Amino acid sequence: MQIQIQEPKHSSSFALFNLGFRPFFLFGAASALLLMLVWLIMLSTGQVTQSYYQLSYIWHGHEMLFGYTVAIIAGFLLTAVRNWTSQQTPHGSWLAIIFAVWIAGRILPFTALPPIVTASVDMLFLPLVIVGIGIPIIRSGNYRNLMFIAILSVMTLANGLMHAQLLGYTENTLLQGMQMQLGLVILIIMILGGRVIPFFTERALGNFTARKYTWLEYFTPAITVGWLISHFAGELQIAGILAALAAASQFLRLYGWFHPRLLRNPLLWILQLAYLFIPLGFALYAAGVFTGISPYLATHAFAAGAIGSITIGMMARVSLGHTGRPLKLTKWVITGFGFMIVSGLIRSLLPLAPDLYIPALHASALFWMIAWILFLIPYTPILLQPRLDGQYG
Repeated sequence: MQIQIQEPKHSSSFALFNLGFRPFFLFGAASALLLMLVWLIMLSTGQVTQSYYQLSYIWHGHEMLFGYTVAIIAGFLLTAVRNWTSQQTPHGSWLAIIFAVWIAGRILPFTALPPIVTASVDMLFLPLVIVGIGIPIIRSGNYRNLMFIAILSVMTLANGLMHAQLLGYTENTLLQGMQMQLGLVILIIMILGGRVIPFFTERALGNFTARKYTWLEYFTPAITVGWLISHFAGELQIAGILAALAAASQFLRLYGWFHPRLLRNPLLWILQLAYLFIPLGFALYAAGVFTGISPYLATHAFAAGAIGSITIGMMARVSLGHTGRPLKLTKWVITGFGFMIVSGLIRSLLPLAPDLYIPALHASALFWMIAWILFLIPYTPILLQPRLDGQYG
């Protein structure tokens, strides 16, 4: 039975809070740009310390994962769950409240308010998103997608581990929370990517059917969860083996979605190249365990590479589709895709040459910022204005 979505029939000229992707894609992209700018200023002025509420490299890591990345995940899920369940997700004032909590979490570290206030507000955001997607999932009986509730709940725990040490309640949980969150983000990209990348490719190419192997669709998330567990259990040899298997399985999965014709379509190749950073990250992790190269190469293949490229590509596609616009990109955005891919490659690989580490760091950050500027120029009005077809959303 199809459940009717109850929503306003007409949109005002200001559409920012009509659907979840709008505020979180727009301000998530802006935060990705600004946090990298602040990070470069901190590096150049020598302000890199362990503190977070007074800003530091810990702030940079936290905001990349719990600020920008979580905003994009929230925007995607608050939009996708509406389609999956045919039930309304937060919009209007409810969406504005959820967004206000997120934006407050970004601003409070710059204020003189007590640290417990900063932590409490930041910790509130993910539970609000859980409620926002959980109600329509449960009402519709769409229990298959309850796994996203579970993942977001563990993300809340990971955020709590970071704040607990910053507030002095625990010791040595800050980096654990950050590493846990990175692994969970890769897991959620893997799940969502397996749904949308072959789907978008098939729709765009028309007469192409992606190869999806049932055993691989079960094996890949299982091996990824096993890698996460073994990593946090300190069984690094096992984690290295599982990472190598994950790299192979992720590459095989991606190979089944590929067709040469997709290289003509930037909305397709950006997603495929972005996903390729995931097996690269697992391969670098395994190499780190067995050869001793820096583990941060894998970290940045996942973060700067996979997360950066998959978010900008997905946001570009979803924003056009959900505002009733043709799936065509400006040259600005296509150029931005190129800058983002190069940024991820530089950050992931060039530090293998120690003499190039500092130049690579700055070049990667610069290319990252350029990519988001080129995205924001055309997409800001798209995300603020109503759909072209007059529908609400």
